[in-house]
Amino acid sequence: QVQLVESGGGLVQAGGSLRLSCAASGRTFSSYAMGWFRQAPGKERELVAAISGSGRSTYYTDSVKGRFNISRDNAKNTVYLQMNSLKPEDTAVYSCAARWGSIVTREEYFGSWGQGTRVTVSS
Repeated sequence: QVQLVESGGGLVQAGGSLRLSCAASGRTFSSYAMGWFRQAPGKERELVAAISGSGRSTYYTDSVKGRFNISRDNAKNTVYLQMNSLKPEDTAVYSCAARWGSIVTREEYFGSWGQGTRVTVSS
């Protein structure tokens, strides 16, 4: 189990960029695959991007491919989500999650969650 704290959300105009950060506690951060999820009001939570413990493997949902980039710095126990070319439909609360082991795309397999950070993209 790991404690996660997100930061970096805010208000941005369409076409702009934001970088979200997720800081993790503990000494075994590199053993966790990390994911960024988002949930808009009235919509189901969805996995946006995920990254393996080593950082060598990544996953992106189709709607953000080419626009978002997930990365991690294991020396800093931090995972990032660089969001470019933002669209109003990207507006959501973004949450960081951790899973011991490899990347999975189902949220129920992520056991640790941050509190979320809100991203609002204006048109």
